[in-house]
Amino acid sequence: MGILNVTPDSFFDGGRFASPDKAIEEGVRMVEEGADILDVGGESTRPGSDPVSTDEELRRVIPVIGELAKRVDVPISIDTTKAAVAREAVKCGAEIINDVSAMRFDADMPQVASTTGAGLILMHMRGMPKNMQSGSLIYKSLFDDISDFLRERLQRAQSCGVERERTMLDPGIGFGKTAEDNMRLLKHLSHFWALGRPILTGVSRKSFIGKATGSEPADRLGGTAAAVAVAIMNGSSVVRVHDVRIMKKVAVMTDAIVRA
Repeated sequence: MGILNVTPDSFFDGGRFASPDKAIEEGVRMVEEGADILDVGGESTRPGSDPVSTDEELRRVIPVIGELAKRVDVPISIDTTKAAVAREAVKCGAEIINDVSAMRFDADMPQVASTTGAGLILMHMRGMPKNMQSGSLIYKSLFDDISDFLRERLQRAQSCGVERERTMLDPGIGFGKTAEDNMRLLKHLSHFWALGRPILTGVSRKSFIGKATGSEPADRLGGTAAAVAVAIMNGSSVVRVHDVRIMKKVAVMTDAIVRA
């Protein structure tokens, strides 16, 4: 899954693809480099980030999704917590809703997820992006707490009419967790197989890599490659990355080893 942030403030690529033309060009390039899904987001969810208005988010993502839907032959995902944005994105060609709040921030999201027929990614996060790393990061049981949360959100989605087969689960690496938590989640990712749905992991250039390697986001390519390989070896079906060309090779090689 290639990350396409059309935002001015994302932690790694903020501002690089804020104009529709640049974002569309980047999306096409990612597909040429091997992306199987494009994840388009118009609101940063980095730690400490502020929310944007629905109108602003729509202004950022809709022209990009509409044009990419005409030019690429892979599914497009809309990374949003807003039902109105998800609805319009699907109308313009998005096929997946990637909601980091797991449908908790917008009461209309379950209805949109159900009626649009889109795929749905449910992620674990404590609090909101603005405060998720500043509150208590202590879990009674890291794996059980996350599993219980994801199980409940999956049941909620199903009760609203979202077929189980349309869902994917994300343990939320980097969202309300310590660096040590994130590494434990990667190491024991197979714990979440019991939930019975494909697992997505987002590790690309995140701060836990910086803590382990002493590097800034721009210098975390090697650490990201290692984290992507571990995620795949431990059962992640989809990895969300900035650097598609290199990470595609990492994914293909790791998958070949797993299947040998």
